Amino acid sequence: MRRLCDPADARRMLNPGPVAIVTTSWRGITNAAPIAWTAPLSINPPLVGIVVHPQRHTSEMIRFSDGFAINIPGPRLLKQTAFLGTQSGVNNNKLESSGLQLFNPMMIDAPLIEGCLAWIECTLSDVVRTGDHSLFVGNVVKVQADDEAYAQQWLLREREFSPLTFIGGTRYAVIGDPLDAVVEVDVNGGLVLETVEERERREEETAQEAEEAKLEGDEGLTQKKRAEAQEHRSVF
Repeated sequence: MRRLCDPADARRMLNPGPVAIVTTSWRGITNAAPIAWTAPLSINPPLVGIVVHPQRHTSEMIRFSDGFAINIPGPRLLKQTAFLGTQSGVNNNKLESSGLQLFNPMMIDAPLIEGCLAWIECTLSDVVRTGDHSLFVGNVVKVQADDEAYAQQWLLREREFSPLTFIGGTRYAVIGDPLDAVVEVDVNGGLVLETVEERERREEETAQEAEEAKLEGDEGLTQKKRAEAQEHRSVF
């Protein structure tokens, strides 16, 4: 069944992507805010984009400082990430209140957050108004990553070292269960939906599941017979 959704649902459907805690610094003031709308924009030059409402404190901080950092957290920083998204940085040092530890960036002024899985330092390249939000285009100048989390792609070997994603409201998830796509075509160029190896593996798994179900059924039947026999003995 297909259900008609509100056009505003498009933003939720295009998530989840890695949550970005965007840090900024200007005139000795630091700020941090989780941003769900991020995207790579160019390979050469390396450009990334983050989308922020123009009335947010983060928007002003980026414009004033001409730079920002993207910190990508894992599940260990779930509560801190959610906390940063519920507080304003106008009259409050959110980073200090969150208890997060910081370390120095390599090329910009915005601090980086310890315990994250990756860090992207950007100078501000452009600002594009897109409806009721602004797209901040960042020129990537330095990138670092935890080697247990990332090596030219997210490794996803352990939940602890997998990126957080934002689903909506107070709900987050963790990226996981990587799948390798093996694509084969037939003589006519059509997609082969199941390779020989995949079919054999599926048939083996199906047979194993059937055998396990049979054993569980036999064991359950045996236990039932034992219970009935015990009940019969107790009657007489």
